[in-house]
Amino acid sequence: MNSSRPPLVAHIIHRLDVGGLENGLVNIINRTPPERYRHAIICMTDYNPAFRARIRREGIECYALHKREGKDPAVYFRLRRLLSELRPDIVHTRNLSALEAQLPAWLAGVRCRVHGEHGRDVHDIDGRNRKYNLLRRALRPLVDKYIPLSRDLEQWLKTQVGVPEEKIVHICNGVDSMLFHPAARGREPLPAQEFADTDSIVIGTLGRMQAVKDQLTLVRAFLLLLDRYPDARRRLRLALIGDGPLREQAQQLLRQAGALELCWLPGSRDDAPGLLRGLDIFVLPSLAEGISNTILEAMSSGLPVVATRVGGNPELVLEGRTGVLVPPGDSRAMADALRQYLDDRQRLYRHGAEGRRRIEQEFSLEKMVEKYLGVYDAVLLEKQGMTLNTARRGG
Repeated sequence: MNSSRPPLVAHIIHRLDVGGLENGLVNIINRTPPERYRHAIICMTDYNPAFRARIRREGIECYALHKREGKDPAVYFRLRRLLSELRPDIVHTRNLSALEAQLPAWLAGVRCRVHGEHGRDVHDIDGRNRKYNLLRRALRPLVDKYIPLSRDLEQWLKTQVGVPEEKIVHICNGVDSMLFHPAARGREPLPAQEFADTDSIVIGTLGRMQAVKDQLTLVRAFLLLLDRYPDARRRLRLALIGDGPLREQAQQLLRQAGALELCWLPGSRDDAPGLLRGLDIFVLPSLAEGISNTILEAMSSGLPVVATRVGGNPELVLEGRTGVLVPPGDSRAMADALRQYLDDRQRLYRHGAEGRRRIEQEFSLEKMVEKYLGVYDAVLLEKQGMTLNTARRGG
């Protein structure tokens, strides 16, 4: 270890781009005291320069290994060589797409190795894929600590992957409650001309428009409300913020129902705090989740949340207190849940305020970052057999 510098953590991920996992990583890096740890990011594929610009800490290097689609054994030789050059004190991989990097890290002599589970693979949303779990079990001896973001993922690691309880540290995401705050007076206007007036109720979601996020179920629920709710076409509006293959399908469904003019689909945006303050109700229709950053951000913005009962969502949304949980893929149940708020605006305000209080009490970014740094401290102490202060002075 370099005697004059803090320990280096090499974070290995699939790609640095817009997403909850990536946003959490940036938050950890930006809020780590520089005297405690240094950071580097290694992307198995590539990174988005615009998203990388969100890192405010100076001296953070970002490396792209340009892994090809499918099998690419050569990328692991490049990774081992890079790790041998960087000589990080800790490697922290995240999710299945980066898990195999644990082997090159071990071969490169990285003594402290951490793995985070933020959510299951899109092709294995229940975590029972035999091939994937064989890989996880094979690499299990190389991982010193596992960090699942939800209790659901923690239980799955124990029962399906066979990880001993003492190797697991559950850390939930945090949210910047100063950045994501409720609107001062009512709903703020969205940047969409004549989309919604002060009498409108805006239902919305933010996120990548991919199959696992299932925004089409929300579209169908919205269309059901248009048929059932008095004066719905005048008062109800839908905002689907994000880009991906489902965006065109959502537009087609809305167009066929003659409802496209009641919806706003702006594609990908980077102004989430202001956009959330432009909603009345937040919906997360996902088929699978770890711990959703957007639910936390919506709660921090003072919004009631309608979410599917999957993954870590029930840990965040308290049924009947901060929102409503519905079965995944059930547009009728989702429409019924939304109808509760349309019929009772006081419930809407009450659930939104309770969600905000819960964020302030339980989900601060400071608590989240300190827990991650605590894991790094613990693995260094365990592996190096010395006090952390001695380790930082180089022994």
